[in-house]
Amino acid sequence: KNRVKHRNEQYLQQKAEAERKAEAAIATEIELSGPLTVKELAEKMGREVSEIIKKLMLLGVMASINQEVDVDTATIVAEEFGVTVTEVEPEEDPTDIIEIEDAPETLKPRPPVVTIMGHVDHGKTSLLDVIRQTNVTAGEAGGITQHIGAYQVRYNDNKITFLDTPGHEAFTAMRLRGAKSTDIAVLVVAADDGVMPQTIEAINHAKSADVPIIVAINKMDKPGANPDHVKQQLSEHGLLPEEWGGDVIMVPVSAKQKQGIDDLLENILLVAEVMELKANPNRKAYGVV
Repeated sequence: KNRVKHRNEQYLQQKAEAERKAEAAIATEIELSGPLTVKELAEKMGREVSEIIKKLMLLGVMASINQEVDVDTATIVAEEFGVTVTEVEPEEDPTDIIEIEDAPETLKPRPPVVTIMGHVDHGKTSLLDVIRQTNVTAGEAGGITQHIGAYQVRYNDNKITFLDTPGHEAFTAMRLRGAKSTDIAVLVVAADDGVMPQTIEAINHAKSADVPIIVAINKMDKPGANPDHVKQQLSEHGLLPEEWGGDVIMVPVSAKQKQGIDDLLENILLVAEVMELKANPNRKAYGVV
């Protein structure tokens, strides 16, 4: 009897100790720096993986042990368990690229990278079509650019690389990435429509990326075209045309009638020449996925 009693007491002590350790392991505060797997979240919180999966299911998220959840989802789960979440900056940003300095003698002149930006339906892709002498607009869903496209054209023995960025709100982040990987931004504004919300957004993206802006006032063939009104609107957003004493080149164009295209390309090359763009053609390429 004594032996059985002793064994029971031992078992109860061990159980109590295990429960105490489990309670001690349960976190009341955690730090998150980015997406993590369900298993990693469970470990951070000191909980069983099954508990986390069950909670995710109740929230309508079907997840396995190795599935990644974003910070927002992880925060909701943690708060469901009464855990306070603090978001912290990751120690190493995977998008940070280590810049390698090239020796001056290895640098050669390179083509400018130009991003075409502006409001939807203001004719960005049509303008690029004329420059490329092809027609891609007809093949796009609803005439809206879905992805950033890159094209290289030759003009007067010079090359220019164009990025065609989407103009609608769903792709704000994508458009911002386009602006940061460019040398010059061509802002397309319809002469009859004027400055629109996405025009302002594009201006802000280019300015935040410290990219020089050339304005292409498109649709000059339209009966309601009013380039002076467009210039007035743009000047209210910090883009003052050269002819008004500012430093922004504004070129009237008509993609439909193929007018002003040469003038636009010449001005792009002029700005690029002033920027003295150079690169080492023999260095290793790098990028971020």
